[in-house]
Amino acid sequence: MSAVLAAAAVSAHANVVVVLNSGDASVSLLDQAGHKELSTFSVGKEPHHLMATPDNKSLIVASATGNQLLFLDPKTGEVQRRLRDIIDPYQIGFTPDQKWFVATGLRLDRVDVYSYDGTNLKLSRRIPLARTPSHIAFDNASTTAFITQQGSDQVSAIDLATQQVKWTIPVGKLPAGIMMTPDNKYLLVGIMGSDYVQVIDWRTQKIVKQIKTGNGAHNFRAQGDKRFVYVSNRVANTISVVDMQTLENVGTIKVPGGPDCMEVTEDGKTMWVTLRWVKKVAVIDLASRSVSKVIPVGRSPHGIYLYNRAPDV
Repeated sequence: MSAVLAAAAVSAHANVVVVLNSGDASVSLLDQAGHKELSTFSVGKEPHHLMATPDNKSLIVASATGNQLLFLDPKTGEVQRRLRDIIDPYQIGFTPDQKWFVATGLRLDRVDVYSYDGTNLKLSRRIPLARTPSHIAFDNASTTAFITQQGSDQVSAIDLATQQVKWTIPVGKLPAGIMMTPDNKYLLVGIMGSDYVQVIDWRTQKIVKQIKTGNGAHNFRAQGDKRFVYVSNRVANTISVVDMQTLENVGTIKVPGGPDCMEVTEDGKTMWVTLRWVKKVAVIDLASRSVSKVIPVGRSPHGIYLYNRAPDV
């Protein structure tokens, strides 16, 4: 379906669920209330990750091998504009102070840093890294970007003032998702080649703890209460609940199909999860910690977004 027809099909549906089908180079728009697919439209190749602009007026879809950013209406999924010649944007992120936009080039082994004036992006520097830079986190003061590198089993810290690598440390096999704890004290890193989350004191570059979650520990999504965070374990087919105050695994949700990216509704009651291996999205009731609905989508669904979403921490 064309983007125009897709927009018409969802015009009556505010707050759709946006799902990136990385294997089909497409976006699926789901009816959040009716639990069904409304439409699908084509985008550039390998759309993996997405995030809203700081003003929440656009949703940016990063098309990695399509070498572009696609801007959507975050409520309806309607295409607003395309920004071409953004080379190999895999994971993307704005610094908390909104001055910088960072994109990892997973296949090109580099990180691109863009200045951001509230509307436009301007390439500031391309920073080479070791192998397959993947996910991004920032400190609360926007001084540093932290990048996992799946191919070299490392995390690197980039000084955003100088745009140089400050340090690089080994963290474990195939590090993927990374996030900063709300107190700005620790980095949490999903060790996809094993079954745990690495806890790093980023100021001293020391690993202080391992939190066992499940095989294929991959990505993070906070509950939004500044205490609990969910960890998707793609191989174990589970999602772990981690207490960020005690740094303990306090619960498990069984989610068959390779759970990957997660999104939590604003009321904190429901989670939507892409199931990477089975072309579906799961809806989870968080009170009972059980899957209540499974919805077919495209191949290799990855990123997922709700406009009416819980806070990122």
